[in-house]
Amino acid sequence: MVNKNFTRKDLSNKIYKNIGFSKNISLKIVDNFFESIITAIIKSNKIKITSFGTFSILNKKERIGRNPKTGVEAKIFSRKVVKFKPALSFKKKLNKNE
Repeated sequence: MVNKNFTRKDLSNKIYKNIGFSKNISLKIVDNFFESIITAIIKSNKIKITSFGTFSILNKKERIGRNPKTGVEAKIFSRKVVKFKPALSFKKKLNKNE
């Protein structure tokens, strides 16, 4: 298995090659897409993209953590995290390649 990140530039190059938009326009499309997703998640706390999955915000409570190297306890403050749950069709495609 190759451990390579799929970057914004990789995605914009796919748009450039497959659709034919200029590289500059393709990158703007990618940036606008991600900005739209982020804005929608922040506004509604949950968004569903059909055949892809659902993004939702979870509120993590404050807790005490421990540094695994030193064993020193440290306070981990409450925070928001994004959870992704893949759609059933996504899972089927993922497991089809096994």
